[in-house]
Amino acid sequence: MKKSIQIMLSFLVICFFSTYVYAKPPVVVKMTKGEAKVTALEGAAQSVCPGQKGVKKLKINDLLKPGCEVSTGDKSRMELLLPDNSIVRFADNTTFKILQVDAVDAGKRDVKIFVTIGKIWSNVRKTLGGKGGFEISCENAVAGVRGTVYRMNVEDDKSALVKVYDGEVSVAASTARKDQKGTLSGPPKPVAGPTTVAGPKPVSMEEWVYIVKSMQQIRIKSDGKAEEPKEFTEAEDRDEWVDWNKSRDNKQ
Repeated sequence: MKKSIQIMLSFLVICFFSTYVYAKPPVVVKMTKGEAKVTALEGAAQSVCPGQKGVKKLKINDLLKPGCEVSTGDKSRMELLLPDNSIVRFADNTTFKILQVDAVDAGKRDVKIFVTIGKIWSNVRKTLGGKGGFEISCENAVAGVRGTVYRMNVEDDKSALVKVYDGEVSVAASTARKDQKGTLSGPPKPVAGPTTVAGPKPVSMEEWVYIVKSMQQIRIKSDGKAEEPKEFTEAEDRDEWVDWNKSRDNKQ
């Protein structure tokens, strides 16, 4: 009986060490400055990046660089980790472009993401000394922060909604609508010749800046004009997209 037990124990020990020796180590993708890593993906997403041939289907641990244009499919969600450990997430049927995604050792960063259509959720890590910028923009608005949690919805008609959950967000009219739109598609255009520079002019209704505080929202109309910020409640804000993001944030 004892001999049988000893044989069985020896067999189990051999199996254990064989599994340990031959098991493949997990795949680890290192992220460097100027890159964003796919850390969660439900459904499908694809990208077109500079120097890349054709469309690439994204998967977890893939890296994205400035210039990459990304779109998520139906019933899909994607999360990106940025070099400063900030998190951005995208809902289904969202199209965006990474314009800049830099972070340096001194706590300074330069992050710019342009959303053509869809929903984005941002959990922005506070930087040391408040250095650097973090901007989420669309055709009609730019939302810039240093450390906070907020989201932006961009509709088909280019109207947008920004909701702030923690901290403050500076939301301003986009001063480069044509330039930003041009970076996303379209052939190169000839540069116009020298022209006379116009003198000072009154600020138009489309040139505005609002500070949107925690649990406030602001709507930007399709013509680029903004409504006054107003408060919202957690109860009226609840939906599957919000709940999923809050759940992910609590795990960070």
